[in-house]
Amino acid sequence: MVRIPNARIDQFISEDVPYIDLTSMVLGIGGARGTMEFFTREACVLAGVQVARRIATQLGCEVVFACQDGEALSAGQTFMTLAGTAEDLHATWKVCLNVFDHLSAVATKTRAMVEAAHRGNPTCEVLTTRKSMPGVKDLLTEAVMIGGAFPHRLGLSETVLVFDHHITFMGGFEAFLGQLPAIKTRCVEKKLFVESDADQAIRLAKAGVDGIQLDKIDVEELGALVHTIRELNPHVTLVAAGGINPQNAEAYAKTGVDALATTAPFTAKPLDMSVRMFASETAGL
Repeated sequence: MVRIPNARIDQFISEDVPYIDLTSMVLGIGGARGTMEFFTREACVLAGVQVARRIATQLGCEVVFACQDGEALSAGQTFMTLAGTAEDLHATWKVCLNVFDHLSAVATKTRAMVEAAHRGNPTCEVLTTRKSMPGVKDLLTEAVMIGGAFPHRLGLSETVLVFDHHITFMGGFEAFLGQLPAIKTRCVEKKLFVESDADQAIRLAKAGVDGIQLDKIDVEELGALVHTIRELNPHVTLVAAGGINPQNAEAYAKTGVDALATTAPFTAKPLDMSVRMFASETAGL
């Protein structure tokens, strides 16, 4: 999946454990051994296992058992068990739990959108946008991919996507169309995509752009527009964007677009997950 450097794992840990676990030290329980079970109170799609494994191992815990990223969990199900000292288990507890309940929420909402889109059109994919919380793009990208979606655009260096703001600096839409042949020669290794409303989409299809991102177009209007564009240019890639969520993903996919660009998974509410800890005597170790 996503490459997450060791420095990022250390960063996740140091945010919560910058120096010591003061409570375990004051109580004098740091060296006592035990186990910790992570479980969910909600049905979900599990995400964050590989990251949590690395965090736990880095903090000195042993991974006794773990489900796989992408597994569908039932409410009440245990999905990871760790063994270690009380100090190491407590240091691992919240860091891993925060990873699990946030990423699993994103993966769960993503999976719902992917399934809805595929009901409408099995070849329509869900793409997540750049509108995510800064600083956690690697984790969120991992979660949406576990949920079955793909990153729409990981950064400005990745794809050529023209917005109204770009066209403003080129002198307007007519000036942009006039410069299209020259623009296409400059992105010879890349596809040229343009975000568009319904009025401009027809002209862009005729002009031969590689893809059109159809922004904030009502689903009823979009179906007819997609049909018209396909007749003009059957090779153009069409992406619907703006206000797409799990409730309307199926309807938008049925319009015949190739993909749905969405921010919705990033707004998933963290899941209700928790842990149980057992001292070694009660854990049978």
